[in-house]
Amino acid sequence: MKILVADDSRVMRQIVIRTLRQAGFSGHDIVEAEDGADGFDKVQTEKPDLVLSDWNMPNKTGIDFLRDLRGSGNQTPFGFVTSEGSEEMRTLASDAGALFLIAKPFTAEVFEEALTPVLG
Repeated sequence: MKILVADDSRVMRQIVIRTLRQAGFSGHDIVEAEDGADGFDKVQTEKPDLVLSDWNMPNKTGIDFLRDLRGSGNQTPFGFVTSEGSEEMRTLASDAGALFLIAKPFTAEVFEEALTPVLG
């Protein structure tokens, strides 16, 4: 399976990838995107099985990335890994079609719990 990790921070992308491995998802191909616009383009070319996206990014926010995907008919499973986890943001994410929102700081156990239903 292929996972797209979209975050404007290279360091945070590496932390997410490391946490994926710690959660037992090390056998998957990882594709990185620098922001929501890059992520949208890479979903078209890379055809990931799951998108993990930050919320606050330049060029295209995570929520706009998700809304644009859904607006184009793309139903790739999508979840947020972001610094804010308010109920309002969780509701916005869910209403836009996100499967989950993982708030930072996070653990491998939280990743395992959120991603196992998607990745098996």
